Amino acid sequence: MLARVWWASSVKVAPAIVDCFHSPVAERGGIKEAARMPKFSYKARRRSGEIEEGVLELADRAAVLAQLDRRGLFPMAVETSGGAVVTAKKTASTVRVTFSAPSTPAAAAPTIQSFFNRKRKPSLQELATFTTQLANLLQAGMPLVEGLRSMSGLESKGIGPEVSGQLRQEVTEGKNLSAAMSAQPLIFPEMYVSMVRAGEQSGALVEVLRRLADHYTRFAEVRHKVTSAMVYPAFVIGVGVVMIIFFMTWMLPRFMGIFKGMKVTLPLSTRMLMAVGELATNWLIWAGAIAFVGTALWLFLRYRATPQGHREIDAYKLRMPVVGKIIGLSLFSQFARTLATLLQNGVPVLVALRITEEVLPNVVLKEAIARTRDGVTDGKSLAEPLERSKVFPKLMVDLVKIGEKTGDVPGSLRNVAETYENELTVALRVMTTLIEPVLIVVIALFVGFLLFGVLSAMFAITGSVAR
Repeated sequence: MLARVWWASSVKVAPAIVDCFHSPVAERGGIKEAARMPKFSYKARRRSGEIEEGVLELADRAAVLAQLDRRGLFPMAVETSGGAVVTAKKTASTVRVTFSAPSTPAAAAPTIQSFFNRKRKPSLQELATFTTQLANLLQAGMPLVEGLRSMSGLESKGIGPEVSGQLRQEVTEGKNLSAAMSAQPLIFPEMYVSMVRAGEQSGALVEVLRRLADHYTRFAEVRHKVTSAMVYPAFVIGVGVVMIIFFMTWMLPRFMGIFKGMKVTLPLSTRMLMAVGELATNWLIWAGAIAFVGTALWLFLRYRATPQGHREIDAYKLRMPVVGKIIGLSLFSQFARTLATLLQNGVPVLVALRITEEVLPNVVLKEAIARTRDGVTDGKSLAEPLERSKVFPKLMVDLVKIGEKTGDVPGSLRNVAETYENELTVALRVMTTLIEPVLIVVIALFVGFLLFGVLSAMFAITGSVAR
């Protein structure tokens, strides 16, 4: 495919092309040879509104955008023409540049650098930090385009400068910020875009961004609490398992070799320990155990992939002792805070319920929210279908009823979210307080049994020698 670019002789040509015309071949009356080199073709708008097109020979697309920015141009499109054949003809009044694709194009193989540089979904805290930075710039009186330009130079972990650059480019072309964000669903979820759109329509974009930052910060804190509560038990279990495997597969066989050489009747605990040690050193047993665990995990994942299996597993999570309460508190607080944030920022209730349904990871709650949305569509209040679902706690339903009577449903939902978040903090503290001593006692009993089996055998051997 040929891309032809015409420039008037009065227009300043890109340095790479000017160098091409100053070559000896060009000075003899025209370029007769084609130079094969990687280049980037661009289309940009000047401050006066005129469109400029051309090519630049730089390291990558980010460098091209930076160069255009320094020249005061607003990029509209930047495409690579790497490997293209560049043919230039110079006349008295115009410069004609024609790009033609190579005769044997080859798809570029993915590199390790491109794998690690690929876009990833940012964490909740990273999204909150990005939102806070943008809100601060806009509140300081900076125009949106200039604010996005500044965001490209700020350190925002998880969200690279190319995201802000793409947003700035689309806003410059006339799009709303929400429309530009909707083009990057991996970075900005639907809830984020809907709230920004509501903020644009109400003229309170800065306030909405601050609410979004607060929303994601609170979610990040809740998730951090749950993760932190699991770190210590997981560490204790991991260390205990490593110690037991090391003792059973390396130390115990050496003791057993000594005990078998003695013609002594060993205690029952030692004989049991020896039987377990023989099983632990039998690699066929290990292979069978690994195969069994792998098959069970594969069957579980296949069952979970079915709609019925996914639903039953999610329902069991809510019924689990101790852990089920923590999961329920986390989900209910997430539901209440998400719905409150959306309603507070002017998102219609049906749209807010649909977005909240997509945010929650539990199928049981998703189905309950879908039934609630259908009930609200039929003209019912929000509290009535919530109560009829038999999934949401009575406290939440009662507070929503009060909010409907007072005309402040978002405020009632925020109270629900804060209540459940406080209960979640207490439940996590209680769970970790109970788990720590239980794990220590279990590991101590197992290690104590190992030591008892070894020591009782040594006492038996010592006693027989004394006789």
